[in-house]
Amino acid sequence: MNISGEIKASFKEGTSLTKLIYINVGVFLLIKVLTIFFFLLNNPGGEFQVIKWLAVPANLSQLTMKFWTPISYMFLHEGFMHILFNMLWLYWFGIILLEYFEQKKLTTIYLLGGLSGAFLYVVSFNIFPAFEKTKDVSIALGASAAVMSVVIATATYVPNYVVRLILIGPVKIKYIAIGALFFTSFLDFATNTGGKIAHLGGAFFGFIYVLQYKKGKDIGKWFDRLMDGLFSIFRPKPNLKVKYRKPPADDIEYNKYKADQQGQIDEILEKISKGGYNSLSKKEKEILFKMSGNKKKKS
Repeated sequence: MNISGEIKASFKEGTSLTKLIYINVGVFLLIKVLTIFFFLLNNPGGEFQVIKWLAVPANLSQLTMKFWTPISYMFLHEGFMHILFNMLWLYWFGIILLEYFEQKKLTTIYLLGGLSGAFLYVVSFNIFPAFEKTKDVSIALGASAAVMSVVIATATYVPNYVVRLILIGPVKIKYIAIGALFFTSFLDFATNTGGKIAHLGGAFFGFIYVLQYKKGKDIGKWFDRLMDGLFSIFRPKPNLKVKYRKPPADDIEYNKYKADQQGQIDEILEKISKGGYNSLSKKEKEILFKMSGNKKKKS
């Protein structure tokens, strides 16, 4: 199998965590290929135009025209370090989350967390005076809000889960999550404010989701059903094959057919008498089961 085939097989057979990481990395690589393409065409601004097309804008009129961006922005990264740390955090906490939740719950927490981050970012830039001069040109991109939703959801569900950190030793993940939230969302708030606000939106959703889940309320169930419906459209339909056996044409052919069947049964019964039922092959067991069923119907 070639590299392309291996990647396809890995994506198809992988967990929801694997798929989310693959999509993020795939979009990142595509953007970098387009960057080279635009450079060769002497159009260095082309990359930014693609990013603007996928990033979520704070301006409401632009957002109306780019309605897909609250989804696309959470798979979009510019710098290598940006995507590297986002994917590492997603992998570390996603692995733990999958120990307690089914796979589609991880996808729901990621996507709804990302949407919550986009929502809080857009609302904040349109109601707070501090952003009056920048809201028309501001855009947000990156998986940080979605990843922070997974991080906080995991830490809320199993706060005392212990991991071992290099040079530190065993640490409960609730402290790691609190530290990550503080350093990425509160520290130096005036820098990359839009991104930090989105982080808080994602973290808030992850916290509320698990808080309600522990009470027996799944606030993301509607989204699970929506995603199931969407994926079912693209899921290949099973090929139904109908086997038709032509009936015997006359008595001679019928007698020959029955004799062949009886010969098969005699051979199977003889094999059972010598080596027991377990000595039969799968096909022989199926023949025996089918023939015994036919006899019961006739009796």
